[in-house]
Amino acid sequence: MKSVALVCLLALLWGSSFPLLRVAAESIPPLSLAAIRAGGAALILGAVLGRQLSQVRDVARAGSAIWVQALFNCIVPWLLIAWAASRVEASLMAILNSLSPVFIFLITWGITKHEPATPRKFVGVLLGMAGVLAIIGPDALSGLGGNALAELACVAGSLAYAIAGIIGTRYHKVSPLVPAAGSIIIAALFMVPLALVTDAWTAAPTARSLWAAAALCVFSTGLAMVVYFRLLGTIGSIATSAQAYLRIFVGVGAGVLLLDERLTTSMVVGLFLVVAGVVAMTWPRRR
Repeated sequence: MKSVALVCLLALLWGSSFPLLRVAAESIPPLSLAAIRAGGAALILGAVLGRQLSQVRDVARAGSAIWVQALFNCIVPWLLIAWAASRVEASLMAILNSLSPVFIFLITWGITKHEPATPRKFVGVLLGMAGVLAIIGPDALSGLGGNALAELACVAGSLAYAIAGIIGTRYHKVSPLVPAAGSIIIAALFMVPLALVTDAWTAAPTARSLWAAAALCVFSTGLAMVVYFRLLGTIGSIATSAQAYLRIFVGVGAGVLLLDERLTTSMVVGLFLVVAGVVAMTWPRRR
């Protein structure tokens, strides 16, 4: 049950990143937004690690895995989604970015075979996708196609997260802070200089966007990455990816509670399907 609770927490942290990105992108250019996200989270996690930062150096020297992890878990998806944030609504971003479980299951089943792609997990994938389809309904994607490149960028980000999830399972023997901090620090070292020589000088951020970017750094990036690597080391990449389905409910819940949107029957049905899928994908095997 602890794993299920952590999956729900991760879904909340990452699900809230889409409205935060949408607000931040109102006045912060894409490269600068990705750099702020990486740089701020790197400073936070580096401060938390303190003297244990030497472990990050050891992991970086041990091989290329942490560098590849940073590429697919931070640099590629953050740049793509930051660029799409000013062109695609937050709810649609969350929906298009919820395909990671499918990608992870297919890659695991057909290529890597690093963990059992069990029939139960396959059923969980199907239940989760059915829940997503029930929630979005026939009208939710009516705007799909108007910004085709931005929408494809969200899907490509989802694929990058899937690859990162598979790579990240190798860090189960170290503290979750180590790979989380290592991948974000590497991303910051790449993106901060890139932003400084491109769009940072044209930015005129508002206080609203800066507050959103700060929340994105602390909660949806720093804390979320620690929870993420903790889950990868305990329940594996397929089960951890189940949070992608639950991210949809962050957007739905925000709409109902904060924007007075109507809770439909399809949303309730979708809720039960998604929860059932998450439980199927995360429930521990009998020893």
